[in-house]
Amino acid sequence: MLWVRRVPLLVRPGVPTGAAWRWARSVVSGVNSGQLSSESRADSKYRETVLLPRSRFPAQLPGRLQPETEVEIQQKCGFSELYSWQRQRKTKNEFCLHDGPPYANGDPHVGHALNKILKDITNRFHMMRGYKVHYMPGWDCHGLPIELKALSELKEAENLSPMEMRQRAKEFAERAIEKQKSAFLRWGIMADWTNCYHTFDRKYEAKQLSVFHKIYDKGYIYQDYKPVFWSPSANTALAEAELEYNQQHVSHSVYIKFPLLKSPPKLASVIDGSSPVSLLIWTTQPWTIPANQAICYMPDSDYSFVKCANTGECYILATNRVESTAAILDTQFEVISTCKGVDLENGSCAHPTIPGRESPFLPANHVTMSKGTGLVHTAPAHGMEDYSVASHHQLPMDCLVDEGGLFTEAAGPELQNKFVLEEGNEAVIQMLQAAKSLLKEEKCVHSYPYDWRTKKPVIIRASKQWFVNTANIKPTAQELLKKVKFIPASAMNRMLEMLDRRTYWCISRQRSWGVPIPVFYHKTTGESLINSEIIDHVIKIVELHGSDAWWTLPIEQLLPKKVAAKVGSRDVLDYVQGQDVLDIWFDSGTSWAYVLEGADQRADLYLEGKDQLGGWFQSSLLTSVATRKKAPYKTLVVHGFTLGEKGEKMSKSIGNVVDPDVVINGGQDHSKEPPYGADVLRWWVAESNVFTEVLIGPAVLTAAKDDINKLRNTLCFLLGNMADFNPDTDSIPSSEMYVIDQYMLHLLQDYANKVTDAYKEYDYSKVTRLLQAFHTRDLSNFYFSIIKDRLYCEEEKDPKRRSCQTALAAALDTVVRSFAPILPHLAEEVFQHLPYKKESESVFHSGWINTSSVWKKPGLVEAVEAACAMRDSFLGSIAGKNALAHEVIIVIEPGLLFELMEALQAEASSSVSQLNEIMMASQTTLLSELPIEMATDEKIIKGTFLINLEGGDIREESSYKVVVLPAAKAKCLRCRKYTADSQLSLCPRCTEVIAGKLSVKG
Repeated sequence: MLWVRRVPLLVRPGVPTGAAWRWARSVVSGVNSGQLSSESRADSKYRETVLLPRSRFPAQLPGRLQPETEVEIQQKCGFSELYSWQRQRKTKNEFCLHDGPPYANGDPHVGHALNKILKDITNRFHMMRGYKVHYMPGWDCHGLPIELKALSELKEAENLSPMEMRQRAKEFAERAIEKQKSAFLRWGIMADWTNCYHTFDRKYEAKQLSVFHKIYDKGYIYQDYKPVFWSPSANTALAEAELEYNQQHVSHSVYIKFPLLKSPPKLASVIDGSSPVSLLIWTTQPWTIPANQAICYMPDSDYSFVKCANTGECYILATNRVESTAAILDTQFEVISTCKGVDLENGSCAHPTIPGRESPFLPANHVTMSKGTGLVHTAPAHGMEDYSVASHHQLPMDCLVDEGGLFTEAAGPELQNKFVLEEGNEAVIQMLQAAKSLLKEEKCVHSYPYDWRTKKPVIIRASKQWFVNTANIKPTAQELLKKVKFIPASAMNRMLEMLDRRTYWCISRQRSWGVPIPVFYHKTTGESLINSEIIDHVIKIVELHGSDAWWTLPIEQLLPKKVAAKVGSRDVLDYVQGQDVLDIWFDSGTSWAYVLEGADQRADLYLEGKDQLGGWFQSSLLTSVATRKKAPYKTLVVHGFTLGEKGEKMSKSIGNVVDPDVVINGGQDHSKEPPYGADVLRWWVAESNVFTEVLIGPAVLTAAKDDINKLRNTLCFLLGNMADFNPDTDSIPSSEMYVIDQYMLHLLQDYANKVTDAYKEYDYSKVTRLLQAFHTRDLSNFYFSIIKDRLYCEEEKDPKRRSCQTALAAALDTVVRSFAPILPHLAEEVFQHLPYKKESESVFHSGWINTSSVWKKPGLVEAVEAACAMRDSFLGSIAGKNALAHEVIIVIEPGLLFELMEALQAEASSSVSQLNEIMMASQTTLLSELPIEMATDEKIIKGTFLINLEGGDIREESSYKVVVLPAAKAKCLRCRKYTADSQLSLCPRCTEVIAGKLSVKG
């Protein structure tokens, strides 16, 4: 379809009706307010005969009125009952959005707003489309985030018993849930708020343990001694999803030498008899040196035997690291010999600080050449790859670090009780220096994992933990993930990469606030006791009493006697229940089993932030695949994080933290923090590109408010012109409507289709762009400016007026439904102001946009857009002048274009034709050739228009001429068009309308 530039409207439509007379007359006449005042006496008697917009709908809601109006609308329109209403509908179509549970650990913030509003827009759209929406809100209630907040409220938290700790944590979580729920309700989130899920509910805990049971029965859960991410600040193991990386972490990096003890046989002839030989090692974790058990090399890489120019000592290191390492050590290396890494086989070196310990040379594929020396110090208790090497070669894996991150007694008196990341690190460096093994120490700024709750660095530490064997689950999980729809599509690769890097899943946590792992330990041997019978028994107890029972019931009730007897124990008192709880990612990752309904138990959609690619999305997938070999979701929508409006991270110290409550209700000083209401918050979410980082701040919110106010102006105009119209009784059949009105229906259908498609793709920013373009360009700036004369000045029930009112009613209905999922308060407010009877009290009860295929008329489009092209030529030639003070002559040679224009104006000249209305002049003349007598100095504009019909089968480019002349007649005192015979009379059209009104009164 050929697009034609629209000429902007000179004034704003939909302003408050108190000023309606002034702006309506100025639009129709094109005069300013000064001119109006001088003419007011002459035309005041006709003021009441003009049909101006009438509506109580306010064009703007200043100050406190916005939030107050929204609260009233929520109550009046039944926001709280909407979810239960739609659940009762009889339909087989169901849409399930599974709510990822936010942590119940604090006040609601803009991150919550972004997530919950996106979900609500999605749910409302699907509900309006006829789906029965299933959406159960939930909260993640266990774990360290809540524990820490609960403990922060206490002065003496160290001496709390597990049950006291659990009680405090639960109370804190319950208070946080109520705060967050209250905020979500205020934002207009549609849900059954009386039926939410909480991970501390006993039924939820029992369901979680039943999933644990199934995974255990399949052999995927096991206990092992392995290195895991450990948080000394929280005294617990962590999963990778519980880490955040500090890019500015400072470590003490060291270059040290491990003296050669046993020469590799293949290098004996080169090395033997040389000066002292050592292997050069670089590490950023000196505190791990006491746990060293081996040195790893890359078998296929080249290594060099070099001599130091400063000391004469000889070293072995990777060939491509020789120059850079020499430069760092401020020396020069003479390369004596080069070999392959495999030639280092069967060599060993002495530990630099522990006399008598031998560290063998071992091949490993994790060795990199991008930094360091190409030889890697290997401490099996403190590295994942190190552990793999040690397992293969059966090396010792003793851990010298306790749960608090302190060196144990086994580390020796010089190190005992020292914190490894601080004074312990310094002590090891001093020991290396004393042993003359330290070649260089320097500070290194690099990325380092931190505990995302305590915001303090973690370590890798071997300990006895419970794991899920992801190696047996990942291949199936990855294949199933490829069948899931990702929005944006790039998120699939990110999640697949994260899943691929996941070596194993540590599911045990050394805390008390959580669901216990149902395992018992022998008091003497420490041997674990867990089996299917025990798990099943514990599940039944949890179903009755909740997980508190693990800490409150005696061991005799927790451990069945017959189970103890089976393992040779006569007394259950020989055992004690384990104190580890399940990882909270296992908590939330099993939510599908509790929340999702039906035999399939799959959600249509999971919608969360990008951090969940390694978190809830992944734990949900792994638990679902492990138990039933299917993904719990069909589509994943991934959004970004919220940042300040300049792209900076939100911080109280910077002062850029945005509180949703302040956005809605305003701050203490409304001049600085005005109340915007919830719809502004919702518009901000919808208009943002949520698939990247989402910016928010005062300027962003003010712009959102302005956008809504512009929309309100358009809605005000639409409502005002519906005051005397009822679509059920007054509508005109589309075939009998004015061509420009039919054209508007054509545009409406195109708009409705595009908006619907954007919603289906979860592209809500595109919805807002389409809405803004349509209501400002197509409606306000184009259509309204053309039809105002017909709306205001024709007789009330004249079919010509009813024609444009029919189009306006369709536009109002379409536009309101199109933004209702985003701005539910505004949509309901509009519905409350409809002057005609509605099907329902709520826009959400009456469905989605309802357009007709008969509105799509390509030939009609060509006629209107051809006329618009000529209208643009005319208006462009009189820029800044009153269009009504002019007449237009259009000259088109006989042909298709002339026939199209002739359909809009049958007679040669007219002031009331459809063509003249589009031209916005006082009179339009349509000719096939330019009159001979026309003066040569008249303004003639030339142009061409390409007609393209029947999919390109009919193509014809026609030329046209537009001649602009001053209006020959006087200005009508009523309609302001220059069509009256004298300055004191009305034009024929207005005379007829007034006569009709007088006869009705008579």
